[in-house]
Amino acid sequence: MKRDSKLSGVLHILLHMAELNEPVTSDDLSKMMETNPVVVRRLMAGLRKREYVRSEKGHGGGWTLACDLNEVTLLDIYQAVGSPSLLAIGNRTESPGCLVEQSVNAALGKTFDEAEQLLLKRLGEVTLASLSFDCHERLQAQGISLKAKRNRHGVE
Repeated sequence: MKRDSKLSGVLHILLHMAELNEPVTSDDLSKMMETNPVVVRRLMAGLRKREYVRSEKGHGGGWTLACDLNEVTLLDIYQAVGSPSLLAIGNRTESPGCLVEQSVNAALGKTFDEAEQLLLKRLGEVTLASLSFDCHERLQAQGISLKAKRNRHGVE
């Protein structure tokens, strides 16, 4: 089963955008993400709707952050990208009348629900600012700047 990486991709984009003092195009963001600009625009739509980012068309236009990184959590971004499934596993449903399957599904369902609630709680505790800080620490430890990283992708 393919995992949904929308949340990870959007967070990647937002961290790059946090370093820029000017609008950045979908094309430039797609180079940073090694994906198609259409994918970037699709990911950004939910963020624009929630007013975490804004976009301007035309020459000199592009995407800019419209939020305070200290105020926005990973849970906020998760919800903005459509709340994709958190767990890649689920219950078997081939024999709904089977008492064994019902018993297994009841136990697993409760466990899955508890795991999702714990994960959502943790996402709500992490801000974009703390994620940015962690990224800066990792880059500094390697002697790399985000600007140098962007330049490797052909983005100024």
